[in-house]
Amino acid sequence: MTLSLLNYRSIIGTRLDATSYVDACNRIQTWVNSGLSCYVVAANVHVVMSGYWCETYRRLINNAGLITPDGMPLVWALRLLGIKQQTRVYGPDLMLAWCDRASRTGIPIYLYGGTPSTLDKLETNLKRQFPHLIIAGSYSPPFRPFTKEEEAHDRELIQRSGAKVVLVGLGCPKQEEWMSRQQGHLNAVMIGVGAAFRFHSGEVSQAPRWMMGAGLEWLYRLFSEPRRLWQRYLINNPCFVVLFAWQLLQSWRERFVTRRRVYR
Repeated sequence: MTLSLLNYRSIIGTRLDATSYVDACNRIQTWVNSGLSCYVVAANVHVVMSGYWCETYRRLINNAGLITPDGMPLVWALRLLGIKQQTRVYGPDLMLAWCDRASRTGIPIYLYGGTPSTLDKLETNLKRQFPHLIIAGSYSPPFRPFTKEEEAHDRELIQRSGAKVVLVGLGCPKQEEWMSRQQGHLNAVMIGVGAAFRFHSGEVSQAPRWMMGAGLEWLYRLFSEPRRLWQRYLINNPCFVVLFAWQLLQSWRERFVTRRRVYR
């Protein structure tokens, strides 16, 4: 697959692209129109750290057509690395931005992930918000590793539906692994949206916008689901801060050495 890369930076080994909601939707629409099979990753600290601990996972993230900065720590990291105007491109908001675009362009979507009840509520809410949105189908896969036969069956369901974009809500790292395996086999653009299905179905509340802007969404989610998320936030977050600080120091040191050579 050949894709023109955006302006980007590598953050502890994971590529992060400089983009926006409009730019991301433009690219997705272009890929749909050209019939490209590819995927979009909305990367937060958890995704980046999962890539740091596992090289195989990092490679499949970096093979995505677009990697957006889903969390404020990554937005700040991109700014510190020279992309001064970068803003957050948050998976759940990207999902709504794409649904708005799809409703105006007539591009059918497919919802893959979540539970049957989550999907029912999600479809109702999306149809209420975007009356012209074409939801070609939805499917709730089992909460366990898929067999090759099951994946082939699911691909066939999606392909027969006529959907051109698949919104994937399986959670990290399962959704990125699934999208990577479907690339080249599923004639659609896939967008990993993480917890967006649970948010937009109304089953789980999102953090207030002021907490998101302040980079405190992790704290809200930790208090909401401590048993499930404590390891993600209390281990991964401090590790990320240390690793990125070291990367930033190395970057500044290289720049300083280069400038000294230039002015000698």
